[in-house]
Amino acid sequence: MQPDAKITMSFDAAIIEKAKNYAELRGISLSRLTEVLLRRLLSGGYTSLEEFPVRDWVSLVSEDEAKYIKTPPSGSELRSEMRKSRKK
Repeated sequence: MQPDAKITMSFDAAIIEKAKNYAELRGISLSRLTEVLLRRLLSGGYTSLEEFPVRDWVSLVSEDEAKYIKTPPSGSELRSEMRKSRKK
């Protein structure tokens, strides 16, 4: 299992705000949302972004990967969840 790595990325400020709201409404972090999308993109064998099915990742994030949590999980709970997802 690989340890988490931090990176710095730049996006349009309006996109970041919308993405944060989207993730928050689904009880996940923006980092987790980004990781899910990248994992899906990289494992799909797509040769271009145009091939990436937007409908599929919206369903993935909103139904399969997202967990609706009323109270924020602790850091150790998030790390445990991340480790479990990487073992799959």
